[in-house]
Amino acid sequence: MDGKGVFTKLDVGVLSAEQLEKLKQFKIKTRIENEKYLRSHPEVEVLIGDFLRVLLLKRPTDVREFAAGEMFALQKHGALFILLLCLPC
Repeated sequence: MDGKGVFTKLDVGVLSAEQLEKLKQFKIKTRIENEKYLRSHPEVEVLIGDFLRVLLLKRPTDVREFAAGEMFALQKHGALFILLLCLPC
């Protein structure tokens, strides 16, 4: 892995007590907002589950390329994402 796009652990030792509290509150608020979104869009869980299932079946070498270019196709009528299970890796 080349490290691009990979999150690194933050050095929270350089933050003041006030900054740490703001960071904590931001994380809590973000998590609550994410939970609300996911609860209102149950189809996200289905898409993620389907993606992981096909990913583990095909085991592509380049996961990002697989996800971006080969995993999902936009259906022209109805704008729904459909899985393409027969694509070569």
